[in-house]
Amino acid sequence: MLAGIRRAGTSDIAHIDAFHHRCSPAGLHRRWGRTRVAIRDIERLLAAGTTWLGLDAAGQVTAMATAGGISGEPGVMDLGLQVADAAQQRGIGKLMARHTVAHARSSGAHTLSVYTAASNTPMLRILRRLGPAEQTPHGSHVDVRVRLRS
Repeated sequence: MLAGIRRAGTSDIAHIDAFHHRCSPAGLHRRWGRTRVAIRDIERLLAAGTTWLGLDAAGQVTAMATAGGISGEPGVMDLGLQVADAAQQRGIGKLMARHTVAHARSSGAHTLSVYTAASNTPMLRILRRLGPAEQTPHGSHVDVRVRLRS
């Protein structure tokens, strides 16, 4: 379980990098589409949206969620989510996603967008639980749009 969620900033880059080093190559590939995440990728992520860190009791990063207008569509907030391998299947991803939905709503968004591998069943399960979703296949990936309820 999480001990807390807090907003991330540039002072957290080393903590985020350490988190990625604790994640498996498969987990990184599901989230990033590759097995290595560079510092410049973390810097871009922090600049592109609002990122939250899910912390365990020791203050170590266990999960990350980012919401931003990556697609540039008005009223659409894009979601990025990653949970450490050892912390999966504990409801942490769902908790982080719901935290992101609350932020998206308060920012005026009406839709949450996720582009992920069609085989990423944990993410697809989380998205189904967030609300009515529309899926558009793109080869081995899918674009999922979740309408945000008020």
